[in-house]
Amino acid sequence: MRGVHKSYTHSGREVHALRGVDLTIDEPGFYAIMGASGSGKSTLLHLLGALDRPDQGEIRVAGVDVGAMDDREATRYRRERVGIVFQQFNLIPTLSARENIELPGLLAGRSTTDLRERSTRLLARLGLDDRADHRPDALSGGEQQRVAIARGLLFSPPILLADEPTGNLDSVTSDRLWRLLGEVALEHAMLVLMVTHEPAAAAHCRRIFFLRDGRVGGTIDAEGLDAGALAARYQDLARAT
Repeated sequence: MRGVHKSYTHSGREVHALRGVDLTIDEPGFYAIMGASGSGKSTLLHLLGALDRPDQGEIRVAGVDVGAMDDREATRYRRERVGIVFQQFNLIPTLSARENIELPGLLAGRSTTDLRERSTRLLARLGLDDRADHRPDALSGGEQQRVAIARGLLFSPPILLADEPTGNLDSVTSDRLWRLLGEVALEHAMLVLMVTHEPAAAAHCRRIFFLRDGRVGGTIDAEGLDAGALAARYQDLARAT
């Protein structure tokens, strides 16, 4: 991202969500965006996922000029070039876990045989073999989020975006999901970028980008830091900026 700005109108008032963000990540791995509520974290992620457009600035993801895409190109990009996982699992309640995973491929006209092979591998990797035919209401929160992650990995995208992915999960399940996202980044040599406000989540990451008032206010190299040490660094950075 280079010089990215984004504003909204809320209750007749202009709100500047991002104010000239510069952000570069050039290696695979598990990274985090942290910041207080209203700092622009989710807006940043939505722009990277082509769910919204910047008012100003340049966004390039895996060589793609995201800000210059038309609606059709943005739809294809979201389906095939980037995986997106939200706090709300966004699974279709009438479909099984396997069907939820395969749905983007069916919409893209992919071979049902290839999709079945891919979904089977993903279900096995994420420990969901025995839950493949269960609908979301028969799955735990952690299982539903793993289905959402598998769906995001269907096309083997170079980047996976996760917006507060464990916000609805208990601490034990959350820790398992954070470890899983780190493993996914390593195994697939992909970039996983997670928005979070939890030091315990960010402690699993390689680097944290601190967002404040719509700008990147600094970074924290998190390798070797536990949640407590990371929280202290985060507070120091917040006070300094």
